[in-house]
Amino acid sequence: MKQAKGYAAISQDKALTPFNFERRTPGPNDVVIGIEFCGVCHSDIHQVKNEWGGSRYPMVPGHEIVGKVLEIGSAVKTFKVGDPAGVGCLVDSCGDCVACNQQLEQFCSNGFSGTYNSFEQDKKTPTQGGYSNFIVVKESYCLKISPKLKLSAAAPLLCAGITTYSPLRHWNVSKGHKVGIVGLGGLGHMGVKLAVSMGANVVVITTSESKKEDAKRLGAHDVIVSRNSNELQKHASSFDFILDTVSAEHDLNALLNLLKIDGKMVLVGVPDKPAPVSAFALIGGRRTLAGSLIGGIKETQEMLDYCAEHNITSDVEIIPIQSINEAYQRMIKGDVKYRFVIDMQSLGQL
Repeated sequence: MKQAKGYAAISQDKALTPFNFERRTPGPNDVVIGIEFCGVCHSDIHQVKNEWGGSRYPMVPGHEIVGKVLEIGSAVKTFKVGDPAGVGCLVDSCGDCVACNQQLEQFCSNGFSGTYNSFEQDKKTPTQGGYSNFIVVKESYCLKISPKLKLSAAAPLLCAGITTYSPLRHWNVSKGHKVGIVGLGGLGHMGVKLAVSMGANVVVITTSESKKEDAKRLGAHDVIVSRNSNELQKHASSFDFILDTVSAEHDLNALLNLLKIDGKMVLVGVPDKPAPVSAFALIGGRRTLAGSLIGGIKETQEMLDYCAEHNITSDVEIIPIQSINEAYQRMIKGDVKYRFVIDMQSLGQL
């Protein structure tokens, strides 16, 4: 076993604190990544606070991991020591089910191994995430990071990037499409950048008048303040595609009414409570309401390469690990543009 250090939640009602733990001894197919930066996802807060249920403690969060390769196993062929590398939301899957055979490991029938708050495929060894100094991962679940991408700004691509890229690609968003991005946070700002790069006419849908200027800075062609019914009505039945990134309670029916005939709305946000959906909002225009998770390893690598080609990264605020509890409080208030990223070198001060 290898000794690691990081920050962990010991229970759902305690602040994150320094934590020493063990990583597995690297095997022939493993890559050891020295973690340089780790993004802070809102799902980290949900799981630390057990808001989705099933949280396991102690928990080292973090699934937006980038750094440099420190060691490789004897059978590793695609990485060498010193290479930039990343780890996203999953670190293993069964490899044998229908989903895994289609390179859709995120839908593994036997349950993928999440990067943290999960178990290895033995279903008994806990996984621990990226708020730590290094991680041991199978080569097949490591991702190549182009040297064109600044590591700190690339970290959130491993979750926020792939969560928005995957549905945009799956539903073939392209030039000429009118695309709505609901919410302008960590996910939403990536949705705007990606949809614009794909040639879409992008409209941000937000409850905040104050976000209009920033939406335009990020590339949005228009902004709807959804508290204004007149603005919603002006865009009724006009969208080809809407990506809903919001994890708070909101009115899905009002958004569905913005879709044209055969329009599609895809949810990637996860509100705590189920939302009511009117059948009339769907059948009135043969509209589709769908959901999307992250992407598989192949698609995540495709997204990273796409972002390197198009010079797309996240807007980030770098923090030391010692500020993580304050960062959580700021995230809850929406006080970040648009992703906190931890400089893991700050762990050296423990």
